[in-house]
Amino acid sequence: MEYAVFKTGGKQYQASPGVVLDVEKLATDKDQTVELTDVLLINRDGKLTVGRPTIEGAKVMAVVEEQIKGPKLVIFKFKSKTRQGVKTGHRQQLTRLRVTEIVGG
Repeated sequence: MEYAVFKTGGKQYQASPGVVLDVEKLATDKDQTVELTDVLLINRDGKLTVGRPTIEGAKVMAVVEEQIKGPKLVIFKFKSKTRQGVKTGHRQQLTRLRVTEIVGG
């Protein structure tokens, strides 16, 4: 099984060809191809290649399926004794990617 570990948006993701991932929002439009170049690790047929810190010339190719919002998070801050509370929320902007291939390594 072929897979790669890459970094985008301050987080690391494991990707295989055909897998759909939700990553931090990328400034691209729907149906565009994206090259993710910060590849940290590649595994091909049991042969592991580890970058220091990244692998030179390696890329993860993906197609943008859609721009979405993540699940709603509720934040409630409460001060004891004064019984004051503030309720706010947050929905993270995400990009849904379909990985097409792993190049290099």
